[in-house]
Amino acid sequence: MGNEFVIRGGRKLEGEVIASGNKNAALPLLAASLLTDEPLVLHNVPRIRDVETMLRLIQSLGVAATWIGPNSVRLCAAKAAVRQLDKALCSEIRASILLAGPMLGRFGEVHLHPPGGDVIGRRRLDTHFLALRSLGARVSVNGQFDLVADGLRGADILLDEASVTATENAVMAAALASGTTVLRNAASEPHVQDLCRCLIQMGASIENVGSNTLVIHGRERLGGAEFTLGADNIEVTSFIVIGALCGGERGLWIRNAGPEHLGMTRLVLRRLGIHFEIHGSDVFVPGNQRLVVQPEFDGYMPKIDDNPWPAFPADAISLAIVAATQAEGSVLFHEKMFESRLYWVDKLIGMGARIVLCDPHRCVVQGPSRLRGDRVQSPDIRAGVALVIAALCAEGESVIQNVGQIDRGYERFEEKLRALGADIVRR
Repeated sequence: MGNEFVIRGGRKLEGEVIASGNKNAALPLLAASLLTDEPLVLHNVPRIRDVETMLRLIQSLGVAATWIGPNSVRLCAAKAAVRQLDKALCSEIRASILLAGPMLGRFGEVHLHPPGGDVIGRRRLDTHFLALRSLGARVSVNGQFDLVADGLRGADILLDEASVTATENAVMAAALASGTTVLRNAASEPHVQDLCRCLIQMGASIENVGSNTLVIHGRERLGGAEFTLGADNIEVTSFIVIGALCGGERGLWIRNAGPEHLGMTRLVLRRLGIHFEIHGSDVFVPGNQRLVVQPEFDGYMPKIDDNPWPAFPADAISLAIVAATQAEGSVLFHEKMFESRLYWVDKLIGMGARIVLCDPHRCVVQGPSRLRGDRVQSPDIRAGVALVIAALCAEGESVIQNVGQIDRGYERFEEKLRALGADIVRR
C-alpha cells in the first residue's frame, strides 16, 4: 500500500460518512482481554494500523484473536502467560504501555520495552508507575520496564497528572486488586468511559464513571463480555471541519457520530464560525459556510487551548488550526499538553497560511488565507489529517507523504473522502 496521498484541492464535498469506532478506546479494550480467561467480543473496532499492532502484541502473550466481522473481533486470553514482548512492536505504538495494568492484575508480572507512538515531545511514564506502585507493584528500569507484584491491593491514589493511559492502566490493575481503590485526578475522556463500561460488563465494580474520581472495588476474577465501542470523537471532529471548509450545497452527514461527546467541540469551533447540527445520533454540517472568528466580549483576540476532558481535546488542536486559516480574523492557539506538537505549522505556512509560531506551545493564526498545493510530510496522526484538510482547501495539487502515520488512527480515510467527492489517490 502506498505511503503518500496525491490531492487536487478545490472540490466541493458532500454526502455522508459513517463514524469509525474510537481508536483510543479500542487499544485499552484489546489489552483488557488479558484480565479474563473468558472470551471478550468487541464491536465497532476500527481496522487501523495501531489496532493491528496491538493485536499482534496481545497475541504474542497468548491471546487468541479472530475477526468475526468487518469491525468485530473475538478475543480469548485463556492461554495467555508472561512472555517476552517484541521490542520492535512495542516501539510502534504508545499503547503498548497499556499491557502493564492487566498483566499485573492477572499474572502479577510484566516486562515491557519503552513504547513508541507519535513524536510530539516527551511523554512521561512516571504517572503509570507511581499508580501501579501504589497498588503494590515493584518497578525497575534497566533498558526495559520490569513490574512485579505479590498480589495487588487497593489504595487511595492521587495521579500527578490526568493521564488517559495511566488512568486506564490503574483502573485495569485495580479491577483485580484486593480491596477498594479510589483514583483521584483520573482522566474522564470518552475512551476511558468506554473502558470502564466494558470492565463493568466483565464483572468489575467501578463507580463514578465519567468523573475525575473513580472508585474501583476489586474482584477476584472477571468474566467475558460483549461490548460495542463508541464513535471516535476526533475523527468526527475532522469531518466536521472538512464539511465546514469544503462542504457543498447538500452538506455533509456524519452517521453514528456520538454527539453526546461533542459539546466542547461545538463551543470551540463556533468561535471560528463553524456550525453543525445534531439529529439524534447523527451530525449534519451545512455546506458553503462563511467562517468568521468571534472576538471575545471585550474585543480581544480569542484564544483556543486544550486541557483534559471535558475541555477541548489536544488531539483536535491541529484540526482547529487549519480551520482558522480559512476563517476571517485572528486566533491565538495555546497547546499545553505536548511540547513539540505545533512544529508542524511551518508546513501550513509553506502552503500560504499566515501563522506566527510564538513558542513551542503557542501560535497566532490570521485568516482567511489562500492555500497553495505543496509537497509535505505527515509528522504524526493528527497533524497529518490537518494537512490533508489543508490540501483539500488548497489551489492545485498537494502530495502528503508518510501517510502511514494517518493509517495508524484513521480507517479507510481516503476512501471516505473520495465518497464525498474529494480528488485524492494513494500511491
